[in-house]
Amino acid sequence: MRALGRHVLAEFYGCPFDVLNDIKRVEQTMVKAALEAGAEVREFVFHKFSPQGVSGVVVISESHLAIHTWPELGYAAVDVFTCGDKVDPWDACNYLVEKFRAEHMDAKEIHRGTDVLLPQVAVNI
Repeated sequence: MRALGRHVLAEFYGCPFDVLNDIKRVEQTMVKAALEAGAEVREFVFHKFSPQGVSGVVVISESHLAIHTWPELGYAAVDVFTCGDKVDPWDACNYLVEKFRAEHMDAKEIHRGTDVLLPQVAVNI
């Protein structure tokens, strides 16, 4: 079944504290992951929490990449949502595993917008 988009929900475990707590490093890595996957970056915003943690989003023409880190746990939650056939969200995830030095990644892919592509049936109630 064809879908409008592919949404990978990924969890990174065993990442070094200093990697996940460095806002510039997280920002640059997320932007580079989008580019490595072939996406067109439109804009991005990242926020550093106190005492630790980073959240951010990279808006791409094909949708977005988002992250929230828990450096004290060595954990990051990442979403990579892409539309169309040009960008593979797994390319971005694999790049992030390497650059965040994750010991382990759990991820699943959800196909978005499949119902939109199916014929709609009108129901009168």
